[in-house]
Amino acid sequence: MSRLYASESGRAVPALGEELTRWRRARKRLRLPPTGAAATLYVLAYAHPPASAPLRLAVNGVEAAPIAAAGAGGAYLWHQATVAADRLRPGVNDFELWTESTAMTGWALALEPGHAAPQSAVSDDAGATWRSERMGYLNVQRGEYVLRLRLAEGADPPPPAPVWEAPDGPRQAHLRSLLPAAALAGGPRLARVRALSAWLSASWEHTSTDRAAQYAPWDAETILRWGAARRGHNGQLAITYCVHYAVAFVSCCQALGIPARCAPVWGTVNGGDGHFVAEVWLDAAEAGAADAPTGDGGKWVMVDPNLDALLRRDGAPLSISEIQGLGDDLSPYVEWGPGTAFQLQNPRIAAWIESTYLNGLCFRHRSLWPRADFLTHPEYSPPAHGASAYAETDLVWEARDRDRGLGMFPAFAPAAYFDAPPRGASVGPEDAGR
Repeated sequence: MSRLYASESGRAVPALGEELTRWRRARKRLRLPPTGAAATLYVLAYAHPPASAPLRLAVNGVEAAPIAAAGAGGAYLWHQATVAADRLRPGVNDFELWTESTAMTGWALALEPGHAAPQSAVSDDAGATWRSERMGYLNVQRGEYVLRLRLAEGADPPPPAPVWEAPDGPRQAHLRSLLPAAALAGGPRLARVRALSAWLSASWEHTSTDRAAQYAPWDAETILRWGAARRGHNGQLAITYCVHYAVAFVSCCQALGIPARCAPVWGTVNGGDGHFVAEVWLDAAEAGAADAPTGDGGKWVMVDPNLDALLRRDGAPLSISEIQGLGDDLSPYVEWGPGTAFQLQNPRIAAWIESTYLNGLCFRHRSLWPRADFLTHPEYSPPAHGASAYAETDLVWEARDRDRGLGMFPAFAPAAYFDAPPRGASVGPEDAGR
């Protein structure tokens, strides 16, 4: 067992990090219990290409081995270091970071804004004085640096319970008024879900971080408007990619009384092989799985509203765990929908499907975003998921993943957590809007 210590939730905005130099240094304080074993330090940082100089590190005033860049740099990635037990002490521990560059061309540290009394600080005189305000490279933020430590002792807390959107609010009613007739009509749940997926997939052009910098919020109507108009906050082209298709899909499903949730998946830590899909709850008749883990035959089924894809085996729609067991060739199982043709107009999408999707790479690690109440509680949504390496502490990963390179997260769960039916799934108002 082990336990992660963190004082932020990974909600960093990539465009507003803390640039480090020889003089401008960052300090993070973590309160720790006694430990008798080496610990693992995780730092979310950006190495400016060509990323030749390492990131300097001192623990409680003693310099440690420098941290090399993870790859060629050019993105906020997780960097890892081992901290000897005798470098740590019970109580407050200081972690100081800097680089030898004299200009802001070396390293940047991810910064989560919005903390009233942060345990992070910045120095402009090589550590002689510190401040916990006017932080970030533009000196306008107050927040916590994304730096975490995992100790060998202890255990992570249990994963949070899922939170669902109520289908009877005014925002849900207005969202229903925008949906296609095929999704509003009666009939099998899966047919309505497929109609909704096809509609969303063809509603806007996939726009990623290599084409835009303004991240669209997790608000279904705003995503639809900004995506279609190709114009968002401050008149800029908005980032509206796989995350946003899934978020809009989940909100639309819930407005229809169909239980749905977000499922980020990831191939490799720091890799560009992540994806963001959704899952819907189907009963035994539609799931085609009388031996499902829940015992009643129902199960969660993966739906990809970005690519308008569903996977089936012997006619039965598949869950993410079932997809993980298919091996490295998913092509015989993929059922493409009408929206796929629209997405394939983008050559990058077609290339990504071949390199990352059909070989199952992106499904190697699966997680859940426990909250689905994006319309009524937007304050719990992240500001830039997918614009850097995955970082949000909200994510719940499979228990086996803690020791497979994902120790920078605090929440892990067994299969029963992922398989559990949603509360009230069988009594959802599926005739909403009809």
